[in-house]
Amino acid sequence: MSGLEIERKFLVKNNDYKRLATSSTRISQGYICSHRGRTVRVRIRDGRGYLTIKGPSDIGGLARYEFEKEISLDEAQHLMDICEPGKIDKTRYLVPSGKHTFEVDEFYGENEGLVMAEVELSSEDETFIKPDFIGQEVTGDRRYYNSCLLKNPFTSWNATTKSASQEQQPE
Repeated sequence: MSGLEIERKFLVKNNDYKRLATSSTRISQGYICSHRGRTVRVRIRDGRGYLTIKGPSDIGGLARYEFEKEISLDEAQHLMDICEPGKIDKTRYLVPSGKHTFEVDEFYGENEGLVMAEVELSSEDETFIKPDFIGQEVTGDRRYYNSCLLKNPFTSWNATTKSASQEQQPE
């Protein structure tokens, strides 16, 4: 997949996504480059490797260019060895909602306790059905970018920061 990626991100407020999920998979990923405005990611998922390059996000953090290419598992494992320190370890659940599928990531390790959902859209103003487990929107909040979670993991956030970021949206 290559092209413009348009997505919205949300915190997850309960575990209902697990019973609604049609599938789940464990993901390990590292970053060769995680500078603001560009990232180069290596991912291993379901015994397959992927190399992804992402450009800078627009002002609202909703859209950015993404290039992704499948690579061999051997190549991915070797590239993981030259990644920046730290890895992202998570399980991704796919949860259908209307004509969209939410990708819900449950993090482990230094990001234990963080659960986020994202939905990819075909346009910035596209409407979608929000499942009941969806909480506060965090689209554009850089703290929640996977590349930023390497440098400032969720478990290192202080209690005030965590509670402020996890406040529930009004229904």
